[in-house]
Amino acid sequence: MAYFVYMMASGRHGTLYVGVTNNIARRVFEHQSKAKNGFTARYDVVRLVWYEAYDSINEAITREKSLKKWRREWKLQLIEDFNPGWSDLYPTLAGF
Repeated sequence: MAYFVYMMASGRHGTLYVGVTNNIARRVFEHQSKAKNGFTARYDVVRLVWYEAYDSINEAITREKSLKKWRREWKLQLIEDFNPGWSDLYPTLAGF
């Protein structure tokens, strides 16, 4: 089973959200449909802009916690390196 650390954004250089999940397609759909009343729904954070896969939940959680402590500039650079156009990557998740 794969585990994912991911970042969502409200737009280019907008509000960011870092999360972890074992089903990235389902979780991103929940964010985009605002299925749960929370941070991403409140701030319209609906664009998947970055993700990484891990084999271990412990590794994924460790990475998520680390990213949450990162400076905003570092997160923006990580996104820019992975997804320079800040495209919504949700449509590319067909394999997951």
